[in-house]
Amino acid sequence: MTTTFSRYPQRVRNELHFRQLTVLRVERASEGFQRIVLGGEQLDGFSSRGFDDHTKVFFPQVGAPFVPPEVTDEGINWGDGPRPLSRDYTPLFDASRNELTLDFYIHDGGVASNWALHAQAGDLLTIGGPRGSLVVPEDYAWQLYVCDESGMPALRRRLEAISQLARRPQVKALVTIDNAAYQDYFAHLEGFDIEYVIGHQSQKVAEKLAALTVPGEDYFIWLTGEGEMVKSLKARFETDAIDQQCVRAQAYWHKK
Repeated sequence: MTTTFSRYPQRVRNELHFRQLTVLRVERASEGFQRIVLGGEQLDGFSSRGFDDHTKVFFPQVGAPFVPPEVTDEGINWGDGPRPLSRDYTPLFDASRNELTLDFYIHDGGVASNWALHAQAGDLLTIGGPRGSLVVPEDYAWQLYVCDESGMPALRRRLEAISQLARRPQVKALVTIDNAAYQDYFAHLEGFDIEYVIGHQSQKVAEKLAALTVPGEDYFIWLTGEGEMVKSLKARFETDAIDQQCVRAQAYWHKK
């Protein structure tokens, strides 16, 4: 194993800020994703260095105005008002335009999905964080990414960054989706080995991973999606031959 400490993913902390932002544009990013572009003076100083960072998004309730909490020396002051429901989303930040994009996977019954479908320019939205980032080198020679719709924005961010490298590494992505039409979310990305499993068939995902050979060095493995599935997939890579510091496994959601 020749991976050195300097090549491991590194954690960095951010100063926590809550920001009240304004919806600038609402777009359809693809068949399965609604894109909300946010802006405002409070975006100044926003930092997101990890491709799978999480920003907490607070969804206002009708008739219950939300006053963003304050960060004090004693902690977070939430005030006396009601706390709205919140969800974690991948921030896609464009520093040159000072705009923050959030891509919402559209599905029935989701509070975030419903809000995104009805959002209009001028609406206000409060976000918090990200409180920290896992900064993962982009040039590992061999990289594996496994996700479902919940992880597709983070994967898109990662692949867009890798596509700018002078020498592109070997990248394999395995994406489980409910609808084949969702593949258009990555249509602008060329030269990547992206394989789709239609219908969230965990056994088929496991079989495809079993057929892969992880090299002896210079690799990175990213596993996300539903909690139990991530736990099961991660177990496949928990061997002495694989450096666990080069494996990132994180549940993006849990079955009820």
